[in-house]
Parts: sequence; structure tokens; C-alpha cells
Amino acid sequence: MHIPDGFLDTKTIITTAVISAGALGYGIKKVNQKLGERQVPLLGLTAAFIFAAQMLNFPVVGGTSGHFLGGVLAAVLLGPWAACLIMAVVLIVQSIGFADGGLTALGANIFNMGVVGGILSYYVFVAVKKCVPRTRLGFLSSVAIASWLSIVLASASGAFQLAVSGTSPLHVALPAMVGVHMLIGIGEAIIATAVVSIVLGTRPDLVSTYYVPVSATKER
Repeated sequence: MHIPDGFLDTKTIITTAVISAGALGYGIKKVNQKLGERQVPLLGLTAAFIFAAQMLNFPVVGGTSGHFLGGVLAAVLLGPWAACLIMAVVLIVQSIGFADGGLTALGANIFNMGVVGGILSYYVFVAVKKCVPRTRLGFLSSVAIASWLSIVLASASGAFQLAVSGTSPLHVALPAMVGVHMLIGIGEAIIATAVVSIVLGTRPDLVSTYYVPVSATKER
């Protein structure tokens, strides 16, 4: 999902860069307003975990492989705007330090994995959470569904960018990207749900999106 240099045309590069820059600018403002002191260490730990997890690829069908995204995980723990900032930091380090994703495509990659995979997918999580029981199991189910869908949405966004740029026709890029990432999303859902479950079991107060269930004592 890390688009390299040379795959996107100028208009797509500029458009996604402007949108991503705007999201990051607004995100910095929101994080400064809402992030508490107790969540600052979690911000760094989450970024480090996502960076490390993205370095590990797991095989999919046909010799392809995929990696963890982490946008929904970060959004569930810290909110959507912090998630976008975390994804941006991870992608910048990967691009500059490891040549994983092109510098000219950095705006597009942040858009796909930070804006779509983090912010948009967070609101999918919120919508799902409203439809399930207000229990710990319901909460974790919302995390799993949104995490799976975040991978699918981000890959679809990348496919559209490749199609608009003339790199690959949409009827080829979309099913190829989405099909593989539907499988990758299963791993995403498992990892994100497991991490959130562990945090809930130890420090539920650090999960900013967690509600207090009716059976709070039993659930926690």
C-alpha cells in the first residue's frame, strides 16, 4: 500500500498532498486541545508499535504479502486526529529512512493510511459501535469490523489514485487491490482487537473512545 515514486501524476500528487497537509494542520490543533498528559506516553508507544508492526509482512495468496496498518488502533486509543498524525510520522520515517513509499507520493500515502485509514475509518468505528451492545465484547467487535474495513477502504483509495494517474485501469487496480487487502484485513482486525483488549484489561482509562458499560465492574 506504500505507493512509490513515479506511480502518480502531478495532479494526484498535489491534490492528495494539499488534503493531507490540511488534515495534519487541523490534527495538530485538535491534539493540542484534547490530548491529556497521561495519553502523551501512549501516543509515542502507539507510533512505535505501528512502525514496528508495519515492518513485518505476512503472506497472502499468490505470493503477495501485506502488513499491519494501525489507523483504527491509533484512533480507538487516542482519537482520529492523533491517529492521522501518528500515521504521518510513521510514513515519513519509512519514506526517508527506509525508502518505503516515495517522497513524491507521501501526500497520497498519508491520505490513504492516515485520512482514510485513520480518520474516515474511525467514524466507521463510531457508527458500528452505535449498532452493537454497550459491552466490552460489542466494543471490541466494533474495533475488529472497522479495522478490517480500514484496510479495504485505504486500498480502494490507492487503486483510484493509480487509475486517475493512468498507471493502471480502475477495473484492474480496484479488484486486485481490494481483493488482496480483504484478506490482509483479517490480520489487521485480529492484531488491533488484541491490542485494544490488552489495554482495556490493564488501563481502560487510556482508551479515549471506550464507554462505561452498565456492567462496568464485571466488564473491566
